[in-house]
Amino acid sequence: MAKIEEAQDILKQMGLPPPQQNEISALTLLALCGIGSEDDWSRIGRESLGVSKGIMALIKDRYGKEYAPNTRETIRRQVLHQFVQAGLVDYNPNHPDLPTNSPRAHYALTEDALRTIRTYGTRKWKRACKEFLSVHGSLRDKYGKRKSHRLVPVRLPEGRTLELSPGKHNVVQAAVVKEFLPRFAPGARLLYLGDTANKKLHLDEEGLRELGIVLTEHDKLPDLVFYDADKNRLFLVEAVTSHGPMSPKRHMELEEVLSGCTAKKVFVSAFPDFTEFRKHIRMIAWETEVWIAEIPDHIIHYDGEKFLALP
Repeated sequence: MAKIEEAQDILKQMGLPPPQQNEISALTLLALCGIGSEDDWSRIGRESLGVSKGIMALIKDRYGKEYAPNTRETIRRQVLHQFVQAGLVDYNPNHPDLPTNSPRAHYALTEDALRTIRTYGTRKWKRACKEFLSVHGSLRDKYGKRKSHRLVPVRLPEGRTLELSPGKHNVVQAAVVKEFLPRFAPGARLLYLGDTANKKLHLDEEGLRELGIVLTEHDKLPDLVFYDADKNRLFLVEAVTSHGPMSPKRHMELEEVLSGCTAKKVFVSAFPDFTEFRKHIRMIAWETEVWIAEIPDHIIHYDGEKFLALP
């Protein structure tokens, strides 16, 4: 098992994505290296192997792992294809003109991978690995860039850009920063913005402390918090898609958490459109505000008294 774990570590450090760091990927690498559980990495070779009679046979013979015959497609599609993309393995190096589905298809370590892996466990490994990645790049990063194309960019007032994970909820958060903030709190300082994947994507603890807000690990801020120093207003915004407007319960919880705050608090429920707003009308607390992204120039006030000349 130690050899399998070492192979997994090699795959990780050579930039393979997490799905290609599992046991079957490690065993495939060991088979392509042609070594057993007691062999040293410096002894690996470069032999072309097919999947069933080569790689799977060696895994069974040297590591006692016997896979069902149909596993060959898993190894081919979920391991070897990625190894080729990572520059770790050559496809059909002996006969590059073989048809795609040829039964004679075979795989072998690239010369660069061979040189690099032979140094594993020595002082030369880190440098060799770095050189390999400088030439071939990290497949983990390449795959990650594809994902990043779907991220939701948010440009903060000071010019810095945050990238939120994809999803309708974060699109609403981005709209609050881009559309609500310059209209209703120009020049305000963003103190907190939580992402669905990272709840503390942006957290200005010093700025919160200056307002008398000291959080414990159990306190939960709304999705966005920003402070308008000119008017001494603290905006507390919930971005609402499937749940979570400023309900009476949430309003009371935040009042308690922010009891030491020196600023005037403005509670806002932000919706992407009227359709979503209508789903939550009965849950919204009085003395709060509603903002709808599809009509960004207007706010709905759930507190008419301050606009009426009542005794």
